[in-house]
Amino acid sequence: MDEEDLLNRASTAKPKPPTDGAGGGDADDLDAWVKSRQLVKPDNQLDLTEAELSEEITKVLTTTNTNVVHNLVVYSFKEEAYVPLPPAGNTVTLLKFDGNSLHIDSDEAKYQMEESGEIGYPLPAPRYSLMEAEAAPPKADDGEAGEGGEGEDQEGKEGEEGAEEAEGEEEAEEEAAEEGGEAEEGEKIEEETADAAPAAAAAGGKKRKLINQFNFCERAALTFTNPTRNVDTQTIPPPRSQYGANVLQWVIYDSYAEDFEQQQKERDKKDDKKAQRKDELKMSKQELKAAQAEELNKKYLKCWQILERMINQNIYKDIAHDYRYWEDPADEFRDGEGTLLPLWKFQYERTKKMSVTDVMFNPYYYDLFAVCFGSHDFMKQPSEGSICLFTVKNPSYPDYIIMTESGVMCCDIHPKYPFLVAIGLYDGNVHVYNLKENYREPLYVSMGVGDKHIECVWEIKWGPDMADGEINFYSVSSGGRVFNWVLMQNKLMVTTIITLFLENGIVSGPDGTELRLRSCGSCMKFHPEDPEIFLVGTEEGCIYKCSIAYSSKYLMTYRAHNLSVYRIDFNRFNSNIFISCSGDWRVKIWEDMRPEPLFIFDLGSAVGDVKWAPYSSTVFAAVTNEGKVYVFDLNVNKYKAICIQAVVPKRKNKLTRLSFNEKLPFIIVGDDKGTVTSLKLSPNLRQMVKPPKKQQNLEQSVLQVQKLEKLLSLVRELPEGEIIKDTTTTVQS
Repeated sequence: MDEEDLLNRASTAKPKPPTDGAGGGDADDLDAWVKSRQLVKPDNQLDLTEAELSEEITKVLTTTNTNVVHNLVVYSFKEEAYVPLPPAGNTVTLLKFDGNSLHIDSDEAKYQMEESGEIGYPLPAPRYSLMEAEAAPPKADDGEAGEGGEGEDQEGKEGEEGAEEAEGEEEAEEEAAEEGGEAEEGEKIEEETADAAPAAAAAGGKKRKLINQFNFCERAALTFTNPTRNVDTQTIPPPRSQYGANVLQWVIYDSYAEDFEQQQKERDKKDDKKAQRKDELKMSKQELKAAQAEELNKKYLKCWQILERMINQNIYKDIAHDYRYWEDPADEFRDGEGTLLPLWKFQYERTKKMSVTDVMFNPYYYDLFAVCFGSHDFMKQPSEGSICLFTVKNPSYPDYIIMTESGVMCCDIHPKYPFLVAIGLYDGNVHVYNLKENYREPLYVSMGVGDKHIECVWEIKWGPDMADGEINFYSVSSGGRVFNWVLMQNKLMVTTIITLFLENGIVSGPDGTELRLRSCGSCMKFHPEDPEIFLVGTEEGCIYKCSIAYSSKYLMTYRAHNLSVYRIDFNRFNSNIFISCSGDWRVKIWEDMRPEPLFIFDLGSAVGDVKWAPYSSTVFAAVTNEGKVYVFDLNVNKYKAICIQAVVPKRKNKLTRLSFNEKLPFIIVGDDKGTVTSLKLSPNLRQMVKPPKKQQNLEQSVLQVQKLEKLLSLVRELPEGEIIKDTTTTVQS
């Protein structure tokens, strides 16, 4: 035998089993594993006794579905009310199968038995007696006996037939064991029995199965029932507060007194209603008809106003579409320039010969604005004035028309109560109107010679509510005084805030006494953050920074212009920056407490109005007597306007006032012919600041402030060692 054979035998050899008992090592490992096994028991598990463990707990299962909602309702349009739905049933259909079984006594079954009486299995008659069943011939085999058992089950005799089958089987087994040679005889008997069964069925002794019978088997389905789940929600707890008080005798008395007073007021109201009814009964039929006709006319007027708006929106649907959605696609090809799209023109037939002296948007309804009509020509004053409130939903006719005996020079709408409108007139009076009630008559009127301005009221502004909740406003006029008007219960109470005097306006009188010349106020603007600070522009070209708390001092004097200051406006994003315009053709941008302006723009004509944009910190617009609108964006160009557009003819009309809409990108401008034009700003005139890549979450207001600060840092740096001088002066009140 060579070496290769030895190596092959060694590689194919199997290891020998252990000699110390078969499987001894495995048994030891199993015992060790069982001994090391320990049951894990929770710490909070209950320790139950044997009696408690062996106790049977009965659970009652009901067919009621707890998840079915019993109070479902559905809205019935026929009954115009919510109708409850019937509760859903507790039965769930898992399987539905339509069978083709026939009743044995039906006509169809009888017909099938007659047609196919020779086919089928022999069945016992349903109405056989017990004797007839015993006398029946024996079954052919076990299979037929099983089928016979099914037939007897239909007749209610399953138990007896089952016993007979068992006895027959035992006898057959015994005979087979004792007489092995009798198998052939048994087969002959079976054949004879099988031949005799159809004959008996044909004679009417037995009935056969129907041909459409089928073997039935029970089917069951187990469905998984989802367990009920508890859904918990956490809500914000209602606010709570602790209250404590001492109930004393006079406190109880005051409470009873207030309750008694309230009851008296209610009784008085009831008495007034009864008296009013009596007066109505006493009224003549003509007066009653007139009152009813007036109420009916008010309802008709409201309906006609709605129809008028619908008709105008259909007529001007193209302009309305441009007003909300049009964007100038040509701005993509203009480098730092924009345009103004003319929209509607608002006019009132009765005020065509008057000048637009002031325009203002309602602070609550962004599509409603007020227009004041008067005259800037003091030698040709009209015999009446007017204030009209237009809406862009109906450009053909104003919604509110208020006529006055003198020209209306200015107006202001209350920011908290948008139905209160205060106006200043050319004759020095002020009026307050309530648009919710009878707005044709003023709610408050300045009365008397001493309780009004002695000259034209140039600007009027609502102030914050006083400590007692009283509503008040301020006004400035050419007389050199700033008044505070408080709306009392029945009248206006006036207080002089400050009297404007020229700084070096001391002159000597005929008797040697010194007199101080007054300064003529032309405009006024309150600080947006500090309601006590306000700026006053004068006809001499100066701007005075004043305070309500100090009536004898100017906090700052700006020698702004050479002619009358027409308008002042604070920046929306930085309250230390404000802008002014004048009749000397210039627009200047100022910083608080700096005597020199930051920017100066010469527009080549008298500037009637200037306003900062509400959406950008570097955009402002101005109108001139040449009929042009100027729009500046200091972030794009610090030296010239990015849009100059003529709105009215140069030789005929002059633009006097403008106002920005607070929510939509359009402005309105008024001229000296009583026309107000609305203009939409193109995309280049209202570009927003893009946030840097690392600060994508910054809000637009923060970005606007940063943009303005970056711009101002380039122009407000002072030379080294230069200090701003304090120009505060003292004046006589």
